[in-house]
Amino acid sequence: QVQLVESGGGLVQPGGSLRLSCAASGSIFSRNAMGWYRQAPGKQREYIASISSGGLTNYANSVKGRFTISRDNAVNTVYLQMNSLKPEDTAVYYCASIGVQNYWGQGTQVYVAS
Repeated sequence: QVQLVESGGGLVQPGGSLRLSCAASGSIFSRNAMGWYRQAPGKQREYIASISSGGLTNYANSVKGRFTISRDNAVNTVYLQMNSLKPEDTAVYYCASIGVQNYWGQGTQVYVAS
């Protein structure tokens, strides 16, 4: 069983930055890939970024060059550094533990508006 708790969301102006964190409980964190997804109002949940257990990263084209995913296995936490934020980045952001069974957090809201 893995429990994921996201934090770091909030209101930010266009062009600003936020850093999301996802703290995980459970012993399998370091063995699983971790991912970030988001869901905007009226839209389907979409993939943002992922990081393998070994640190290999992948990004959606919409965030490539602006967002950075990282992980610290010592504290069972995955991060999403978001720079140059745009209004279209407004969404609920979810982290996920990706493995034999996937686990999801409850999400953290990000608003990008002036």
